[in-house]
Parts: sequence; C-alpha cells; structure tokens
Amino acid sequence: MGKFIIKGRRVVSGTHRVPGNKNAALPMIAAALLTAEPVTLENMPEIADVARMLECATRFGAKVSHDKAARTVTIEAKKLKTVRLDPTLARAIRTSVLFAGPLLSRMGGVSLPPPGGDGIGHRRLDTHFDGFAALGAKVKCSRRMLSVRAGARGLIGTHILLDEASVTATENILMAAVRAKGVTEIYNAACEPHVQDLVALLNAMGAKIQGAGTNRLVVEGVESLHGATARVGCDYIEGASYLTAAAVTGGELTLTEVDAAAFAVLEKPFARFGVRWTLDAAARTLHMPVRKRKSMRYDLGDAIPSVADGPWPMFPSDLVSILVVLATQTRGTCLFHEKMFESRLYFVDHLIGMGAKIVQCDPHRVVVTGPTTLVGTTVTSPDIRAGIALILAALAAKGETAILNAESIDRGYEAVERVLGGLGAEIRRN
Repeated sequence: MGKFIIKGRRVVSGTHRVPGNKNAALPMIAAALLTAEPVTLENMPEIADVARMLECATRFGAKVSHDKAARTVTIEAKKLKTVRLDPTLARAIRTSVLFAGPLLSRMGGVSLPPPGGDGIGHRRLDTHFDGFAALGAKVKCSRRMLSVRAGARGLIGTHILLDEASVTATENILMAAVRAKGVTEIYNAACEPHVQDLVALLNAMGAKIQGAGTNRLVVEGVESLHGATARVGCDYIEGASYLTAAAVTGGELTLTEVDAAAFAVLEKPFARFGVRWTLDAAARTLHMPVRKRKSMRYDLGDAIPSVADGPWPMFPSDLVSILVVLATQTRGTCLFHEKMFESRLYFVDHLIGMGAKIVQCDPHRVVVTGPTTLVGTTVTSPDIRAGIALILAALAAKGETAILNAESIDRGYEAVERVLGGLGAEIRRN
C-alpha cells in the first residue's frame, strides 16, 4: 500500500491546467459501445478509473487506442464478444454499472456483478433498473449478479419519473433509451455538466436528445448510432481542489482550460469562506489571488451558516470534504450537511486527530470552527475525495504527515505529487 509523505506549510502557487472530468469520461467510454464505428474522446484524464473503465470495454470486445500524450482515446466496438463482465474488474470500479444501458440497447441484454467503488455510504441501484423495466426490460437482481434483458418487443419509449436525481441512473437510462422505439421522457433527470457532456456525445453519434442542462430529457429513439468525436469537459472538482490547496497555504493560483459555467456555480459557496476568483470565459482561465486571512461570511442576523450538498446546480457532494478542510483554516463557524452519502464525513476523525475543531453531530452533519493549527500525523485515505482533503490538510499542517492508501487518490487525480510539487508543495510518494 503506497503512501504520500507531505511536509506542510509550503505555499502552493502557480498555474495549473485542469484535465478532463472523470465523471464525464467514464460514461462517455461506456457510450462508445452503442455503435460499431470508432468513437474518439478528447481531453481524457490520465487516472486509474479511466484505465479500469477502458479495460472493461476491452473485456466486452472493444478495441481501444489510447494516446496518452495527446489525451485521446479511440474506442471501436465493432464486434462485442460477451455481455458479461468479470466480477473482479466490476468490483474495482463503481461505474462498471454504466455498461448496462449501452449493452441492453445494442445487444439486448447484459449481466454485471454488483459494482465496487468508494465506501462513502449506500449507493442504490434501484433507479437504474426501475428505468430499464419502464422501457420494457426484464430485470433480475441478486447479490452476485445484475441481469437485464430486453422484452420480446425490444425497448419501448415511455415516461419515466426518476425517484432521485441520480447522475449515473440518468446516464444509464439515457443510453438505453437512445435506440428505444418511440419517445422517452426522463423527468427529475440529473443535469450536471458531465451529464451534459454525455448528451453532447450521444447527439454527435446520431441520437436525438433535448433538454440537456435541465431536469427533463426528451429522447426520440433512433434505429442506430454512428461514430463521432467529442471532448470531455473540464474537471471542476479537481480544479477546485487545487484552488483550495493554494487557499489554505496562502498562495495564488491560475487555472487554465476551465469551463466557466461550472466554476460559476462554485463561486458563491467558496466566497462564503473568503475565497474569491475572477473568470475569463473567452480565455478559459480562472485566477485566484492571494488572501492571507479568510473569514466566514455569516448569514443575516449573524447566524451561523450552513453548507449543504445536493443535485446540480446545488453544491456538489464531491467537494464537501474539501470545503471542510478549508473551514478549518477560515475564521468562523460553519455547519456542513452532507445529505447524499452517510459515510462521507467519517474522515473528519483524522482532521480532529490533527487538531481541527470539529463536532460530528451525526453521520450527515459536522460543525467546524476555525482557524486552527493542524499538526502532521499518520492518516489513511478512505476514498478519493477524503484522500485529497487529507492532502490539503497536510499541506496546511505543521510538520510531516503520512497519508496511507495513496492509490485511492490516484483514481480521481492525475499524478497528484507531481502537480503539487510543481506548484511548490513538498510531497513525495513512498
């Protein structure tokens, strides 16, 4: 098990190119299996989850050409040799379930072991399979296998009201519906930027989808799809993580290759903690100046503020852990309410051990008071976002911190030690 060794109190400053969005790249890889023609994806992030997703595609029979230097992947699924995925590979990545929609649509069925992924709480799959059933598929689920088969009439378009605005369920049902007969309406759909990227790819492949960026998607089924080229949007979660690294160490940072619309949604939540930036949409750059002292902006009447996550364009759950660390270095008190995953906030025990003033009210809520002096120690990364949050805490801490299970962070962040080292941090991998 690898680990990061970090010496804190080094200023993080400079310029960082934001890579492609992991949460867009993974469903776009799955969507390539909808056609026999080549699909080229540009601005692909070089992370472990992409490598695993591409391996899944090859196991189904697709040919993959990966130009890492150009950050481009071409997938040609001319002949698919199986509709079953190896259980070990499925357990290695949560988004292996995203192959269900494309294979159901193109091959008429699929069998997948239950997916793995981060242990941040119960992540239900009911919405995915309720959607498939509404399209006319027959669903069988057990603890060992998830099986879906199209009915005798194939998939038939219908009205689907999702019981939660699940990103992956929206994507999976969307990929199943693009070749269904008739019109499918998906209401209470997720509208995150990465869902919009998937819609753009599918439409480039010949699908007819309207409503991207809203909670109502209308899909007019087509007989077949063709090859296409599409670009993966920027990873605003990754970019915001490095902005926070600069903020907690007293540095300034310029981000390049940003999508302004995504960062505009994050602007107000970060400003509450005294972190402000300027966006140049035309140049696709963002600049955050140095701000040595950060103070919490309280609500009207001097009330303690609350940060709660939710479906886009509310604050993303993936940034809650990062903002908790920022709060430890900001003057004031804030309540964090993690509504989506009951285990995401358990990592705060590590922050408390480093000296943070945090009260964990229950699995979903913590109260953070800052600023506090954090002290280096040995901690373990439980998942991608908690892992990067612990790196941020180590950057702000006195002394040396060892972060075990470094591989968990590699799943969502490219060469984090190289990137941070280039920005002035003292970090190495053992």
